[in-house]
Amino acid sequence: MIAFLVGLALLVLGYLFYGRFAVRAVAPNPGRPTPALVSSDGMDYVPMATWRVYLVQLLNIAGLGPVFGPILGALWGPQVFLWVVIGSVLGGAVHDLISGVMSVRNNGAGLPDLIGKYLGRVARHLATFFILILMILVGTVFVKGPAGLLVKILPAESFSGLFGAGAVEWLETSWRGNSVWLWLVMGLIFLYYILATLLPIDKIIGRIYPLFAICLLVMVAGLLVSILTGRIALGGFSLTNFHPDGTPAWPIIFVTVSCGAISGFHATQSPLMARCLNNEKHMRLVFYGAMIAEAIIALIWSASASGFYGGVEGLAAAMGPGRNPAVVVHQVCVGTMGAFGGALAILGVVVLPITSGDTAFRAARLIAADYLKLPQKRIANRYKVALPLFGVSFALNFIPFNIIWRYFGWANQTLAGVTLWACTVYLARRGKRWWMTALPATFMTVMTISYLLVETRAHGGIGLPNELGTIIGLACGVAALVAFLAVRRRLGPEPDDQPPMGKPSPEPFEGVKIS
Repeated sequence: MIAFLVGLALLVLGYLFYGRFAVRAVAPNPGRPTPALVSSDGMDYVPMATWRVYLVQLLNIAGLGPVFGPILGALWGPQVFLWVVIGSVLGGAVHDLISGVMSVRNNGAGLPDLIGKYLGRVARHLATFFILILMILVGTVFVKGPAGLLVKILPAESFSGLFGAGAVEWLETSWRGNSVWLWLVMGLIFLYYILATLLPIDKIIGRIYPLFAICLLVMVAGLLVSILTGRIALGGFSLTNFHPDGTPAWPIIFVTVSCGAISGFHATQSPLMARCLNNEKHMRLVFYGAMIAEAIIALIWSASASGFYGGVEGLAAAMGPGRNPAVVVHQVCVGTMGAFGGALAILGVVVLPITSGDTAFRAARLIAADYLKLPQKRIANRYKVALPLFGVSFALNFIPFNIIWRYFGWANQTLAGVTLWACTVYLARRGKRWWMTALPATFMTVMTISYLLVETRAHGGIGLPNELGTIIGLACGVAALVAFLAVRRRLGPEPDDQPPMGKPSPEPFEGVKIS
């Protein structure tokens, strides 16, 4: 319990102090017009109230990662707390803040364009296709995951009185490895994704996310109360590796628990809110603060997962040989909050992936449109870009979930490393505290390369011995840092260092409605 409470306190203190320290490196200027104000188009550049922007950002970035990842990470024991707390305060939240600021200062530019500006044209082309693949993987993962949880809440048999036994039997029939009922639920989620991707951001996403946030708060509050009142008993802190399969924590745990500590996916979402933010003074709250809130969710779930089952062995047994975190979500929520409260809590978990999946496809549409130079005010252009993306994602649903999740985890963390290097160049050009991103960038480079080298071939890796893979990873990380230090002094100044032209803009901006 003490370790858990200390972790919560450190996350809050991290926002209050390190977050303020980090944001000073970019000098927010309340008088500088933001992209939402100067480029308002009623579709993607739409100024919104700060509380709404914060909720959308939080729900955008908090998918299944801060729930499924920490549950799987809890198999290593309480040491997962260290990665969630330290990783988010010094790495993930800084990553989200600086990438968000870069987009705000570059008229809401997407991540590939930002990478291209600060790391070069070749990096931009590679990043575009890499990020598009990641967005499709995110959208696919965040269809199957929430659909499976919804089916647990509302099994087909619950409709027997409405449709009859024959219809229920048909719904429970297996097709391509999943029940017909699961496929129907997945289809409904896909339909919602299509609407959220094609319609203006304030028509669906900006309006229903506050309702989704209520479900999220019920889930978080219910679990936190269960921990604080002792219904979920927590053991003492230990650095011992409790993983039942003996899987080494380095570097596997850093990919398994990604979104709860640091996630490259977040940098693809920040431009969406950079185009809706109405004042630079709110950047710390929206970007750094949302990541800290996600880390709190991750900390609560990692503690709940092991505490509910009395330790790692009980947790592993509950998940089964397939390591299915969805089973744990259902049992923990119902077991601590009862049937009704548990259903609301599970809806909170369902909300997380759905609210990340819709904006993943939206970000993919914008990235592809920017690359193809297709203006998005015309609905026909939106269809041209979005429908092929949904077609690929639907095809991927025939691949087992655990395989897609592994590739998503590595791709996600690799993108975080690349984004951190772009952030480092940005800060170096400003001459301000570039080490804040250079150090986590080096760590992520070492970790992602080591992971790819030491992970077993069955899980998509090369299968080298842990020591050899780590040495090679360290060499690559040091080489990347040395290369940056060699070019740092030759970097030109960052244009956003200059004061904004003209008089300060009032808030709200004249002639622009803030929803």
